[in-house]
Amino acid sequence: METENNTVVTEFILVGLTQSQSIQLLVFVLVLIFYLIILPGNLLIILTIRSDPGLTAPLYFFLGNLAFLDASYSFIVAPKMLADFFSEKKVISYRGCITQLFFLHFLGGGEGLLLVVMAFDRYIAICRPLYYSTVMNPRACRVLLLALWLGGFVHSIIQVALILCLPFCGPNRLDNFFCDVPQVIKLACTDTFVVELLMVFNSGLMTLLCFVGLLASYAVILCRVHGSSSEGKSKAMSTCTTHIIVIFLMFGPGIFIYTRPFRALPADKVVSFFHTVIFPLMNPVIYTLRNQEVKVSMRRLLSRHVIC
Repeated sequence: METENNTVVTEFILVGLTQSQSIQLLVFVLVLIFYLIILPGNLLIILTIRSDPGLTAPLYFFLGNLAFLDASYSFIVAPKMLADFFSEKKVISYRGCITQLFFLHFLGGGEGLLLVVMAFDRYIAICRPLYYSTVMNPRACRVLLLALWLGGFVHSIIQVALILCLPFCGPNRLDNFFCDVPQVIKLACTDTFVVELLMVFNSGLMTLLCFVGLLASYAVILCRVHGSSSEGKSKAMSTCTTHIIVIFLMFGPGIFIYTRPFRALPADKVVSFFHTVIFPLMNPVIYTLRNQEVKVSMRRLLSRHVIC
């Protein structure tokens, strides 16, 4: 049925991650193991931070929100991908595709902005410690959290609005295992040069600027820490190093996917797989493994429940 934007395609056929049955089985097992081990770990991080009165600092407030965002993000693509491994015909409805695309960029954009907020938190804590309690008060933290959610929403709604304006009247075969901007745009029955340019500006430039800004801010922080002789020097270095690792995991694939013209490359699916399925589950765990306070609190929480 034709709609106002001339869209007649009602569903998209997903080519999938790979056509090899053996590789599909291997990926299925690996992703399932990740889900069964790391996803409960993310939920444990959230529970630990919320239940321990000693973990009320802004750093832990934002870490809990990062775990929530990543846990939510991991449900956008992976469950359907796992189900499609056992389906002969891998399809997603037009509305389902737009919904998936919206939440992918909503939560992904929110997480990118959250990493910026966490960098700002570390900058104030390390470079302006006397102002920390004043600047990063509970109300300011809630305002920053609301701002990043709003920023993610605006970023995503722009993507969706541009897609909805395109007519889809013929080919409906998506060369991927989920719906994302680069593949969907290529199926439009019109010249998409201007739309692609707007998409690259909205996603690619935003990703690149955040990445460069974050690296610059952490370079300043590390220089400040390196020149100090305080007792918390090693802890600050460890925290900043962890943040930088997550920044590379988060922004590296995003820069590869969104900051270039939308042309298919052999590495696209592999990069997208790690970007949408593996890394979101790993990020909070990486933070936690290098944070002694959270690890101690988690052990205490687990031992208390085991005893009960």
